[in-house]
Amino acid sequence: MKKIFYPWLLVAVLLLPQCKTTSRQTSTPPTATTDPTAQPKEKTYTYTTAPGDSLKARIYKLDNGLTVYLTDYKDAPRIQTYIAVRAGSKNDPATATGLAHYLEHMVFKGTSRLGSLDYAKEKPELDKIEQLYELYRSKKDAVERKKIYHQIDSVSGVAAKYAIANEYDKILASIGGSGSNAYTSVEQTVYTGDIPANQLEKWAMVEAERFGEMVPRLFHTELEAVYEEKNRTLDSDGRKVFTAMLEGLFPTHQYGTQTTIGTIEHLKNPSITEIKKYFDAYYVPNNMAIAMSGDLDPDQTIRIIDKYFGKLKSKPLPTYTSPAEAPIAKPVVKEVLGPNAESMMLGFRFPGVTTREALVLEMISQILANGQAGLIDLNLNQKQVVLEASSFDYTMNDYSANLLSGTPRQGQTLEQVKDLLLSQVNLVKQGKFEDWLIPAIINNNKMALMKSYESNEARADAFVSAFVARQDWKDYIQRDKDFAGITKQEVMQVANKFYGNNYVVVYKRIGKDPNMQKVEKPTITPVSVNRDAQSDFYKQVMAGKTTELQPVFVDYKKDISEVKLKQNIPLYYTRNKENGLFNLYYILETGTNNNLKLGLAVNYLKYLGNDKFSAEELQKEFYKLGCSFDVFTSQEQVYVSLSGLDANFEKGLTLFESVLQNPKSDQQALTDLIAGILKERADAKRNKSTIHSVAMVNYAKYGPKNPFTNIIPENQLKKVKPQELVDLIKTIPTYEHHVLYYGPRLAENLTTILNTNHIVPATLKPVPPLKVFQERDIAERQVYWTDYNMVQAELIFLTKSFNFDAKQVPTITLYNEYFGGNMGSIVFQELRESKALAYSASSRYANASRKDRANYILSYIGTQSDKLPEAMEGMQTLLNDMPQAEANFANAKESIRNSIATERITKSSILFDYERAKRLGIDYDIRQDVYQNINAMTFDDMKKFQQQFIKGQNQMILVIGSKDRLNFKELSKYGKVKQLSLKELFGY
Repeated sequence: MKKIFYPWLLVAVLLLPQCKTTSRQTSTPPTATTDPTAQPKEKTYTYTTAPGDSLKARIYKLDNGLTVYLTDYKDAPRIQTYIAVRAGSKNDPATATGLAHYLEHMVFKGTSRLGSLDYAKEKPELDKIEQLYELYRSKKDAVERKKIYHQIDSVSGVAAKYAIANEYDKILASIGGSGSNAYTSVEQTVYTGDIPANQLEKWAMVEAERFGEMVPRLFHTELEAVYEEKNRTLDSDGRKVFTAMLEGLFPTHQYGTQTTIGTIEHLKNPSITEIKKYFDAYYVPNNMAIAMSGDLDPDQTIRIIDKYFGKLKSKPLPTYTSPAEAPIAKPVVKEVLGPNAESMMLGFRFPGVTTREALVLEMISQILANGQAGLIDLNLNQKQVVLEASSFDYTMNDYSANLLSGTPRQGQTLEQVKDLLLSQVNLVKQGKFEDWLIPAIINNNKMALMKSYESNEARADAFVSAFVARQDWKDYIQRDKDFAGITKQEVMQVANKFYGNNYVVVYKRIGKDPNMQKVEKPTITPVSVNRDAQSDFYKQVMAGKTTELQPVFVDYKKDISEVKLKQNIPLYYTRNKENGLFNLYYILETGTNNNLKLGLAVNYLKYLGNDKFSAEELQKEFYKLGCSFDVFTSQEQVYVSLSGLDANFEKGLTLFESVLQNPKSDQQALTDLIAGILKERADAKRNKSTIHSVAMVNYAKYGPKNPFTNIIPENQLKKVKPQELVDLIKTIPTYEHHVLYYGPRLAENLTTILNTNHIVPATLKPVPPLKVFQERDIAERQVYWTDYNMVQAELIFLTKSFNFDAKQVPTITLYNEYFGGNMGSIVFQELRESKALAYSASSRYANASRKDRANYILSYIGTQSDKLPEAMEGMQTLLNDMPQAEANFANAKESIRNSIATERITKSSILFDYERAKRLGIDYDIRQDVYQNINAMTFDDMKKFQQQFIKGQNQMILVIGSKDRLNFKELSKYGKVKQLSLKELFGY
């Protein structure tokens, strides 16, 4: 897998001006007066800033110790919110691992006011459940434990009568919130959300409520969801490798001795009492932060936050002492077995995130691999010495690590890959990298920071990173300047200090895991979810008045400028008025469906030089310019892209064009590329996601001959000549195409540069008509299954529907939001909250990507193999007999309207939204139809749509799981059962 760069995770290393802290107040206090009729003084709030901070952030500290980070960014009338708690899995008691993570789930369940119909009646039942769990975990006898669990299940059914499932999620969805979720890591638990700017007070009211009190209702069904989450990790070879790595690096520290999700033994013996203690100890305002970025008024925002969160009481925090790790005296070797392709990971331990050494580690990691011009990029990936390799710096408070990973080529051992990675580390230790590389890394990271700060999510996440690391904001951004001061000599010193024979290596080999376990399914009686019920608190929140915001729809004619370049090439552009970055695309309306060798040629181009530079030198030249290029193909399009710093646009474009015009053939590069493709094909047959979500879905839609199996056969692949691919590359600019540009250039300057530097013939050739694979009708119900060694079973229910119809989009949008759109939807409530059948369950009516293609209904559930009968029945029942819940329906309509009213399509997204609309045969923003029609729609309208196009439709049910665990008798109830071999699915 290629290394994925998330620029917002690298904020601490990017170049910004020198900063210092200043302190200010949000307003000037009124003059003192003795007038008895005078109004009370308005409270003033002191905040700090850091001069030179590009976010212009304000950092407040409320009287109760709550830290609040605010930055105003008016890209859309929305606000990204993070609520961070400095408590993660390292704070779990050793006897109750997974506690922080499970508590994360519980915080969504509500309070005595939120999520309860009658708490006075609910609480005694919840107390009984808590006591029963304490008794349950104290017993060892299986028969006795089963009897107690039966009592837990029985009392839980009584308690659930007073519970309102997902009431928190319903509120957030109704006000137009999105991305409502949370994550737990070793240091922190963070709750995420994106809300309309006009719903700030409702959001604060609800969030302060749930962080002020935690009621662990619907506990045993949620625990089953965590069991499923655990089983998913047991099916993940990658997760097992990472766990083994941390165990090796940190044999004493909680980073390695306990996992975030917890052990099976601890999950089987939960303690509500311990969870409450944890919440009371750590979920206190002086251990929490609110990080917000978006369209906000800081003065008004802090008052609203203080109004609600200011009521929370601070407490002394538990003392945490970090266990000290002894030096690693010799290599620690671990092995992981599983069905996925072979790979390996190499790890070195470093000090914690705020240290100078950790900062230098971030530089070293990018010297090794930055995606373009690092040592691993050029010496291993570019030269195709390994199939894939990368480097990643993993920073935590107490320790950090450099993690290097690699995938072998055919005939290559994992030990050889390890030695190749170590050889690149040794080059760093010896200073054998070019002097320009460090300054180029600094400039490219500066560009990455600029790009990432176009996102409210990245801006707010930077605050969370500083808070969790216990850094003042000024110190956090000071590290950017410090990063720019790192010298080659310092890199060598740190590398020689921390890289030696002190590594951990984890070999991921193919085989059956002898330690494979699963969390067994307990007997659970479905509980009531009270869909139409509303608590008094819910009504109070929703009764609050908000200023209505009006939607802004894209007007393609006004928001996109169109001019003609030479040879009548259409140029569509939108100006970037925010920063100095650009994106340029040449797009051809043809792809691999028309010419399989085109895809091969595009991949080949990555390993070729031209008449002036070698392949490695080209990557270096682009990296020096702060630019990157790519050429990639889909089944029906070719994208040629260039992006980077606009200051180097003309130089980058000239270099970019020379790559397309003068590629130099290389027989060895082609031989290695073909060998790599064949190895990737073999590895793909071991990838569960590729088998299920790609190969099986394509087989179901099109049959054995489909876009996925449409590849060059091995015998023909080996006969391809370098020159024919080079000739094919050269033809790309000779076909009719159009150009997209998002950047700061004005039209006149842009067209002049493109007309001068974009090299095309006097007459462009028309692209051939698209080759289209015929979608087959699903004439009968059928079950396809594929054998895979896994704990869980995963199912996709696939139904073909009518071709894209713009008139149906409003109804489809409402149906998706109501039925399977979020954690408050019917599918999630029924299959997870009520029946505890899955960690993940969803259903969606998916619109086609082109006007002449079919829409599809895609429903998914991942469950334990022994729950397969209940899971299949549960999903089928919902698809055929959609429950009616008026409260959910009203919420779905409100959610859609609020979301559209505050959503803004901006920047380069305008261009790609236009591209999407053209493929659908429409010339306007389709959201207009949804917004204008949604209010008048009734449940009967949606029910009619469901009964006509979803209920009773023939399905392909696609199942992946272990043949030893699947219930074939149950599968046969849903249609003719047929096993699909990997050769049938992959075509080789």
